[in-house]
Amino acid sequence: MAKKTEKIVSKQMSFKESVPYYVLIAPFLILFILFTVLPIIASVVLSFFNFDMIKTLEFNGLDNYLRLLIDDQIFVTTVKNTLVFAVVTGPAGFLLAFVLAWFINDFSPFIRTLLSFMFYCPSLVGNAYFIWQVAFSSDSYGYINSILLSAGFIQEPIYWLSNADYLMPIIIIVQLWQSMGVSFLANISGLQNVNGELYEAGAIDGIRNRWQELWYITLPAMQHMLLFSAVMQIASAFSVSAIAVQMAGYPSVNYCVDTIVSYLSDVGGTRYEMGYASAMSVVLFVMMALSRWLIKKLINGIGK
Repeated sequence: MAKKTEKIVSKQMSFKESVPYYVLIAPFLILFILFTVLPIIASVVLSFFNFDMIKTLEFNGLDNYLRLLIDDQIFVTTVKNTLVFAVVTGPAGFLLAFVLAWFINDFSPFIRTLLSFMFYCPSLVGNAYFIWQVAFSSDSYGYINSILLSAGFIQEPIYWLSNADYLMPIIIIVQLWQSMGVSFLANISGLQNVNGELYEAGAIDGIRNRWQELWYITLPAMQHMLLFSAVMQIASAFSVSAIAVQMAGYPSVNYCVDTIVSYLSDVGGTRYEMGYASAMSVVLFVMMALSRWLIKKLINGIGK
């Protein structure tokens, strides 16, 4: 009986000790529930209704999902484009951000800070892709056309942003350039917080080169930061929209670079088909969740 009482008291004490922490996270938790959890729940519910923000809700079951997957060829195209962006810019951006952070981590603090700021700059400026619009301008004043014309590689300007053959590679390059800032900083932070004693212990256990250090010590020691970096890169890859719309317009040529997000914005923000747009958002959410689960499994297997 006394032992049970001691356990109950200890549990009560631990709860009392944790109260200040609950108070500290309460503002974030409230905002997270209001602006993330509730909108997700509302989207799931609305996806089973017809709703145009004027008429009352009209339940239609799975009609929105059937329309998406069977009747809407534009949606199928946007899914393919989104998967291309996710498969290419997601892993490529994640690996590029980590490799750059790994190399820069060995520089002096001043050089490391300077280079980190330079790589993070594109993420700070919302319309940084304007530089690429000028570079790929379709007239002879565009930087790329000007260089190619001066070098004699082409005889007339190329319409880069109006040609479906060029648009996808261009948008991928711009997305990679602009999206890896957060991942890069996360990797730098993770590398800085790896315990140096682990490398000493590894040397004693037989680790002899940097590649072995990377695989058996560095990557396992920063798994949580790698997961955060991967999740941020997934979110960036699956939410490509503004760059494609600004550079290629909407709709783009043959919908060649339109994504789920840009199509969803058109359906929900222009046509006010909120139920149909909600179904799209649910599909996108499921795709992102599955990708996150897969990447978590891969990252947890590092070093094993």
